[in-house]
Amino acid sequence: MRISPRALRGRPPVVLLAVLAAVLTLPSIPAEARAGGGAPVARPGAPGPAGGGSVTSLPLTGGRLPAGRTAQRFDLLGVGWDGPARALAGGTVRVRTRDAATGVWSGWHELETDGEDGPDAGADATRTAAGRTPRGATAPLWTGPSDGVAVEVSPGPAGPPPGLRLELVDPGEGVRSAGPRSTAAGPADGERANGERADGGRRTGHHQAPRPEIVTRVGWGADESIREPDFQYTGPVRAVFVHHTATTTEYACSDAPRLVRAIYQYHVQSNGWRDIGYNFLVDRCGTVYEGRAGGTDLPVHGAHTLGFNTDTAGVAAIGTFVTDLPPADLLTGVARIAAWKLGLTEQDAAGSTRLVSGSDGSLYPAGTGAVFQAVSGHRDAFNTECPGDALYPKLPELRAEAARLQGR
Repeated sequence: MRISPRALRGRPPVVLLAVLAAVLTLPSIPAEARAGGGAPVARPGAPGPAGGGSVTSLPLTGGRLPAGRTAQRFDLLGVGWDGPARALAGGTVRVRTRDAATGVWSGWHELETDGEDGPDAGADATRTAAGRTPRGATAPLWTGPSDGVAVEVSPGPAGPPPGLRLELVDPGEGVRSAGPRSTAAGPADGERANGERADGGRRTGHHQAPRPEIVTRVGWGADESIREPDFQYTGPVRAVFVHHTATTTEYACSDAPRLVRAIYQYHVQSNGWRDIGYNFLVDRCGTVYEGRAGGTDLPVHGAHTLGFNTDTAGVAAIGTFVTDLPPADLLTGVARIAAWKLGLTEQDAAGSTRLVSGSDGSLYPAGTGAVFQAVSGHRDAFNTECPGDALYPKLPELRAEAARLQGR
């Protein structure tokens, strides 16, 4: 099963300032494990009737994770640190994992270290609730049920950042709570009876694409206790940025909620963001999932495209589409949510718009204006391979289909 955009085959070791290595088997984590002394730290979500999952942090103190450390089984992992998101830029992080069912070890996989996703300054970057602030982290890797891991970190020119740690995510079975598990076509979440929208705009009815069915946060089992309780909004959405999650492409669609929960927990508990970064996610069967909380039809401020989270929405295709072709159903799902979201503000899905950068970390210095297609790829705004060499060429088709759905 292909689980990373860049599996390394026969690559010689890179000698930088140091190589941090760890190999361990992870059957379980003691319930009494606490922070301190290099011990694993479990950060569980509030357990619901079906289990809210957890994130376990294993410090890579002193350049090596002590042999024999134990932790619970996991389905997703990443490497985090204290300090700037790009503190490991120029370095490499490689991991391999052991299948919990078969005991077979995977090949080595390289994690993205560029800090390409993330909040703009003044959004998640200023969060103070629960004493958490955003931290640096690699892109997450979906491994499926695993109980062993090996890690090699070669830091960049600046050396290893402080607080280097391995983050292991167990998505659990999802928190069960009352509420709609999906929202079908109908009145929008924030629309008032007189047609005036809660975001201050007004729906005219022209070029409004049908609203796709959207699996709500209740539907995919989000543990709402771990995110920030309030919501942040931006101006009217004028562009949609398409991403891929850099996770496995070979998954059963019935398992997609687990992937969404794992990404959510990683973004909040490992990265320190206020919520999941994406506004929407779409699985290989074309099912659309609600991402960041605050109202699917409202301009919720996300953390998906560094520098250009303002007046935009992020839609993530669940999978890695560097060489794997995106399924037709997935493309249809992305086109449907893009057409509907852009249509709420009368934005032509086949058109373009001017946005202003909010971060020097993007392709454009902060304060610089740039023109983007209304449906753009993450790489249009940041030096990244996202949404992958196999998905990015499909964007013209997505724009055309979204515009057709808008009746243009």
